[in-house]
Amino acid sequence: MDAKELQEELTKYKEIFHAINTITLLANATGRAIEDAKLYHQFKQVISELQTMNETSQELNANFRLFNIMEFMSKQITQTFHAQEVGFFLFSKDHSKLRVLPGTTPFFLTKQSKIYTNLLEAKIHTEKESIFIGDFNLPLLNDSKKYHSVMAVPILQSKSIKGFTIVMHQKPNYFSLETFNLLQSLLLHSSLALSNSMLREELEHMIITDHLTKLHSRNFLDENIQYSMKDDPEGVFILIDIDNFKEINDTFGHQVGDDVLIQVAKLIKKNIRENDVGARWGGEELAIYLPRVSIEEGLEIADRLVKTIAECTFPKITVSCGVSYWHKDKHDTYKYLFKRADEALYLAKGTGKNKVVAQKTA
Repeated sequence: MDAKELQEELTKYKEIFHAINTITLLANATGRAIEDAKLYHQFKQVISELQTMNETSQELNANFRLFNIMEFMSKQITQTFHAQEVGFFLFSKDHSKLRVLPGTTPFFLTKQSKIYTNLLEAKIHTEKESIFIGDFNLPLLNDSKKYHSVMAVPILQSKSIKGFTIVMHQKPNYFSLETFNLLQSLLLHSSLALSNSMLREELEHMIITDHLTKLHSRNFLDENIQYSMKDDPEGVFILIDIDNFKEINDTFGHQVGDDVLIQVAKLIKKNIRENDVGARWGGEELAIYLPRVSIEEGLEIADRLVKTIAECTFPKITVSCGVSYWHKDKHDTYKYLFKRADEALYLAKGTGKNKVVAQKTA
């Protein structure tokens, strides 16, 4: 090989070496870029989680009401984790029933949801810790109705499990372990505010509840009617009096008289909706307020209650009802609403008892 050929060969090797160097530099730069991107993504994720925690803490401190807290937590969880379903549940004192809290998505009010809540409730009772399931397989359900990704976190109060939160998505493995850890942190931060609001709710319930009948107090009834007459289009007020109550006390004693009041109160609760108000009016008189209900519907409820009480009490008793109604198109006051119901009740008592009489409008 002459000098010229040798020079050409060396030039080729130099070009190859330069190309290798360039590729190595590019590979190193690409590797650093990938690492930097990963670190940047992790940094952004940490910042996002801290912002979420900060927003949650501020909101929980601002809102002391259970309704406000749970509505906010539902919104926060849905937005942060892109969850399709969110459910909040509290155990009754004997753990025999589940109370569905505000903020729970409508799915958890369906029969199908019971499959999920029953299984997760049993698992939380047994394991006493959070649950993370990437692909929850329930053979009893069709694929179109299944929620595969499930997270469940206990609601704690003084280290005792008071209930649990469920977060679900239909896609398998939709939630990551980082998501699961963040959910637990969010709920841990909310536990104090939740405990405080639950205690406040219990205290308020004691104040607004009649000790004997467990119905609401008259003051609570008055306030709710006044609020309703400002905001709602219509409403029905029912005043209820136990017929011949003095004779019951004289014949059977005051203890039986108290038991009769309790029986009637329980029947009232069974025959009204959750947003209706059943109250102890005074003595043997009880009352019901039905917001956003027409006079026709109100009379049906009163008639049904009169029949049910006559059939389901022991000793057998009857009640008389006076019904009044208001509508936003006619000027009215809550005092006049009471007056009309009282007059209707007086008429029912004076014309045979065990009946419903209505004075509909102002």
